[in-house]
Amino acid sequence: MPCIGVLALQGGFAAHEAVLARLGARVREVRTPADLDGIDGLVLPGGESTTMTLGIERERLAEPLRALAARGTPVLGTCAGLILLDRDHLGVMDIVARRNAFGRQLHSFEADLDLPGVDGGPVRAVFIRSPWIDEAGPEVEILAAVDGHPVAARQGDLHVLSFHPELGDDDRVHRAFVARVRDAMATRG
Repeated sequence: MPCIGVLALQGGFAAHEAVLARLGARVREVRTPADLDGIDGLVLPGGESTTMTLGIERERLAEPLRALAARGTPVLGTCAGLILLDRDHLGVMDIVARRNAFGRQLHSFEADLDLPGVDGGPVRAVFIRSPWIDEAGPEVEILAAVDGHPVAARQGDLHVLSFHPELGDDDRVHRAFVARVRDAMATRG
């Protein structure tokens, strides 16, 4: 099974770790550049994007994260993770995120979304202070939208979701990510 890192500076990393471990992946918390060595995939969880950005700067993780993405390592960014990957932050995905686009915590909601590559019908998506994608470059494929606002996208091996797939008992999004990581490992040999 692949070794999947989960950025563990702040936010909902433990919930992602639990789902990935339940699926049989080896999970590593990523807090320093050395923690990236030998991982096959990476999850950037939801949380507070400003706090996470400060932690990335403090630990000097920005360049190692950019290099990891440039090598084609599969990355899944959820909620704040989507923000971290955009043009204005790590700059590895050709998107611009709008923070708290659907409103504050009080405006949290759930929606059923059909996601390409996730079998078994719609995914129940939990939106909590979620961003949406304001702009997307020509290499970005929009996978789902809510009220006309893009909330899921892919660019090569980078996948972003505005919502929290780690909440609830549906592990299909993580299962699909683990499968993509395994495919990337097979391609690399």
